[in-house]
Order: sequence, then structure tokens, then C-alpha cells
Amino acid sequence: MIKSRDYIRDTMTRLLSNAHEIDFKIIGEEMQCVEIELDPAETVIAEAGSFMSMEEGIEMETIFGDGSKSDTGFMGKLFNAGKRILTGESLFMTAFSNVRQGKARVSFASPYPGKIIPLDLAVYDQKIVCQKDAFLCAAQGVSVGIEFSKRLGRGLFGGEGFIMQSLEGDGLTFVHAGGTVIEKELRPGEVFMVDTGCLVAMTREVDYDIEMVKGIKNAIFGGEGLFLARLQGPGTVWIQSLPFSRLADRVIASAPKMGGNRKGEGSILGGLGDILDGDNF
Repeated sequence: MIKSRDYIRDTMTRLLSNAHEIDFKIIGEEMQCVEIELDPAETVIAEAGSFMSMEEGIEMETIFGDGSKSDTGFMGKLFNAGKRILTGESLFMTAFSNVRQGKARVSFASPYPGKIIPLDLAVYDQKIVCQKDAFLCAAQGVSVGIEFSKRLGRGLFGGEGFIMQSLEGDGLTFVHAGGTVIEKELRPGEVFMVDTGCLVAMTREVDYDIEMVKGIKNAIFGGEGLFLARLQGPGTVWIQSLPFSRLADRVIASAPKMGGNRKGEGSILGGLGDILDGDNF
């Protein structure tokens, strides 16, 4: 039987892949976790603090850097670890390896309500650029680095600063975003405007810049900030409905004042009930 070109291409991709191949299952709706099934000798790397559970036969090892091919030798490890500090991450990552003969599973949890997005880097020209805290875990062989912004406006007003996270390689990687995640394919020349905090990730060919909100009224009273992210295709972008910064702002705004309580929050009188009750004096 003659094999299709897609079958031959996929087979060649697997043969030439430098990253470990992993099977996975995403569990849950709002607070998701990803369960990864490892064959013997397979390894997955993860950010510190994302681990949830593992079966017998999985060995956990703290590594300096990300364990990728570029992470060889002391200077290579030191350089990659230094890049991670610039993105606000730890010097170290954790590698989970299956050391037994059969399959074994390890799970990682999302840090706040949202969605876990599986991305096969081989499909996206071996590179994805994402916000600094988006990376959750990946097959060993994926390089977790930094992406410097070459544009002053994007660096100062882009919400992510001059530095974003770069995921490179040919393996499977998982990123996390808040709320609902939308994937949008941009045609060549197509422009898409996004709130700077809602941008999760994009492929390498997307042209990313910052544009000021038009109109004095919109800028001063619009409540949407002064700047928007301008994304121009071709390429793929992922956006989130609930950036963590927005969630944190709402939590802080709703938090009780120092030494106070919120007994009146669920009553008909609400805050007036607190005043009448003497809580605000």
C-alpha cells in the first residue's frame, strides 16, 4: 500500500525528533491538570511548584537549567539558568523520568483557574513565544529560554516588559493561561488588536508591536489602559480571557480592609448594614 505524503512527513518528523515523545491527558475544566504517560526511559521537565502526583517508577531529579541539548557543559547550564532568572523563574527545573520497565504516569497542576494548552513545537516551526509565567512542563529536549523585545514601545508598555519566554525544539510542551483560551490563525497582513495582558503566546512569524488607544476620551475614561497589542499575521496567536494580573486586582479590590470583616456582603443592606452595625467606626 502506498503511504500518503502526510504519513511519510509525520514518520520522518518522529525519526528526526530530538525531544522525548510523550502521551498525555488533560483533566478538569476550570482548575486543570495534565497527566503525562511516560514510556521506559522517557523524561518530562517542569517548573518548580507545578508537580501534583506520580506513580511508582518515576524518579524526580532537580536539574540546573532545562536539560535541553543546548544545556550541555557547565557554562551552557550556567548561561541557560541565567536566562531563566531574567524571566523571573528559578535557576532550577525538575526532571521526572520513568526508570521502570512499564509505563508510568506523572501529573502537573495549573497554578490558578484557566486552561492548559498542549503545543507540538514541531508543528509551529520549532518555536513558540509566550508570556513569562505561561510555561508549565514539556518533553525533555525542549529548550526554555528568553525572547528579548527589540522595540522600545513593546518593552515599556507591552505588559510583559522587554523579556518574554521562548520555547524551542521539536517536542510537546504545555503552557497555562487564565480563564478561556482562544486560538486564532492570522492570514498574511491581517491585524488583530488585543489587550496586552490577554496575549498568551504566538508563533515566531507574528509581528508584535504596541499601539496607543485612539481618542483622548478612550484613553482617559475607557478603563482599558492606554495601550493595545497589535499582532500582524501570518501566524497563530493564543489569547486568554482572564489574565492573572486582572484576577489579582479583583481579589485585592474585594479583600476586607485591615482589621475589618465582610459580614454585610451577603445581606440586602450590604455595606450599609456594616455602617449601621458599627463595623465601619
